[in-house]
Amino acid sequence: MNRGQSFLLLLIGSVALLTLFVISPFVEYVIASAILAYVLYPFHVRLSRRFRGVLSDRLRESLSRRVGNMLSALFLILSSIVAVILPLGYISWVFVRDLTEIARGDSDVDVAAIEAEIAALTGEQVEVGEVLATAGQAIANTLFGGVGGIVTTAIRASVGLSLALFLVYYTLLDGPAFVKWIRQTSPLPSNVTADLVDRVDAMTRGVVIGHIVVALLQALVAGVGLWAVGIPNVVFWTFVMAVLALLPLIGAFFVWGPAAAYLVAVDQVTAGVLLALYGVFVVAMVDNYARPIVIDQQAHLNPAVILLGVFGGIYSVGFTGLFVGPIVIGVLAATLETFREDYDVI
Repeated sequence: MNRGQSFLLLLIGSVALLTLFVISPFVEYVIASAILAYVLYPFHVRLSRRFRGVLSDRLRESLSRRVGNMLSALFLILSSIVAVILPLGYISWVFVRDLTEIARGDSDVDVAAIEAEIAALTGEQVEVGEVLATAGQAIANTLFGGVGGIVTTAIRASVGLSLALFLVYYTLLDGPAFVKWIRQTSPLPSNVTADLVDRVDAMTRGVVIGHIVVALLQALVAGVGLWAVGIPNVVFWTFVMAVLALLPLIGAFFVWGPAAAYLVAVDQVTAGVLLALYGVFVVAMVDNYARPIVIDQQAHLNPAVILLGVFGGIYSVGFTGLFVGPIVIGVLAATLETFREDYDVI
């Protein structure tokens, strides 16, 4: 390697570090935009073809292609706002409202009945209301830096979300060119590069799309059970289950399990037993059967490996680490498998 190449590599490394430093305040939203664009891209391809077909009679082919891609990207972003962002915003608002009430000691939970049941079983008086308020404050401190930090978090999230939508738009337009550039720039042989890209694509599809579909399905099924037995704040707990369901092997049990115990504690034994049976034979089956079919067969990752990636990703980059962690481990596995097969390594 000559002096010019060494200098160029040093310059590339330095600029890459500076770029990471610049985008670090919004790295979660950058990752979220990449994930959303990846999910939307197959729809973008089909929709842009339809727009180009409509515009081809009025515009030149190159212009109709460009305008069709732009209209498709804008339509998908608006659809995502209506179908995903607005519902998530509403659910998040309900989540924050209920969390704030719990942290302040206001809750629809029948605290007196639970305290009486505990006292009858153990002979000790436990202040359940104080425990719930402490837990609510702890969650608020962890997520928002305290109840007072909710407004600051909301403002930052609004700015980050606006940035993410712009990034999704340009990623949909220029994503294929970026992938083509990677293929051309890769120092690997073209067949090895193609094999690696295909493996990473299949693994990412399994982790991202499968992860989301299974988690939402499990949370909705469990939420129906909570609503049927009369658990208060169903929207709040369904949101919590949607997040917990992203954790394989754990799922939504940490919500419907204590909820069943709560019903038994307040003398609603039939409802508690029915919820427990529903959780074991319906909610858990979604995780046991849907996750291997949707995720494992495409990503080719053991659930324990996915769990490790999820926790490590959350600790490293925050909420989007739910996807980043398993993807990073999956890319490593795909790279090793490609190396083993294409270079005859035993």
